[in-house]
Amino acid sequence: MTPTHYFCTLFDSRYASRGVAMIESLRRHCPQFHLYLFAFDEPVAELFRALPTPDVTVISLSQWEDERLRATKSDRTRAEYAWTATSSVVRHVLNHFPVDACTYLDADLYFYSDPAVLLAELGSSSVLITEHRYTPAYDRSQTAGIYCVQFITFRNNEAGRRVLEWWREACLKWCYARMEDGKFGDQKYLDDWPQRFEGIHVLKHLGGGVAPWNVQQYTILCQDKRLTIRESSSGKEADLVFYHFHHLIFVPRNRVDCGPYAYSRDVIELLYRPYVRALTATAQTPGPLTKAINPHGLRREGLKGLKRLGEGVRQIRRMLNGTVNTFELGEFTAP
Repeated sequence: MTPTHYFCTLFDSRYASRGVAMIESLRRHCPQFHLYLFAFDEPVAELFRALPTPDVTVISLSQWEDERLRATKSDRTRAEYAWTATSSVVRHVLNHFPVDACTYLDADLYFYSDPAVLLAELGSSSVLITEHRYTPAYDRSQTAGIYCVQFITFRNNEAGRRVLEWWREACLKWCYARMEDGKFGDQKYLDDWPQRFEGIHVLKHLGGGVAPWNVQQYTILCQDKRLTIRESSSGKEADLVFYHFHHLIFVPRNRVDCGPYAYSRDVIELLYRPYVRALTATAQTPGPLTKAINPHGLRREGLKGLKRLGEGVRQIRRMLNGTVNTFELGEFTAP
């Protein structure tokens, strides 16, 4: 009998198309799963309640947000609050549902094969974490952390709970989008977990955690509609399990920005083009999703003052580095 894998995620209506696409990709590749969706605003909650499916449980803010977590909202941005809440949503699942383990997923992941192969690595360990595996040119280990809070598993046992409670307490005290005293967001707290705690397993599978900051190390291959990666340094091959579409932004005038990284043409054609098609198709489908506010998180207002100047400087740097990855939306959605 195929075991059920339990996941949780969180997002608001500005990430609705990404969240829906992630769940659909999971459905295609994971035969038996259940996902606990923590809706960060009512449009997302209404969307999924209007599309009831047995593999998704919708949990609104009022159902799980406790006083200590709510008290952090006043001095944290929307993103910082989401980071602060990550450990709490996993904790809520372990506290209120009969699961032996739960894996948190970032909403901008997209699956290309069954994540069961990643979860199998957990073995007798209690926590599974994934490295950034930075390409040297993009190495931010010192400022953003060695590990990425994108796919992280906690067993519902004493060892797993010990790590989770420690992380939650740390995030409640401090979780901001800046580097300070060796901390950054919820992420740099993970840096010393393999030394601080027992039962930590660092993912080894190459196909879990492929992302803009490390995809330069791989060749993307497509064989019989199956995507695999080949590591340039070792020649090792693995099925691509998921890709993290971090920094993909919809911008005005029907354009999409794929981020300030160097991509091969195959990465654009095999990963980004199909993903953007999936997002736009999801948002254009008649039904409840069309009621969600700004489902792509489109930047609708122009930047002003120093922010506009800073963005201009960044664009010039990207032009000099050859990393201007802004495309007309029609280029990705055309047949």
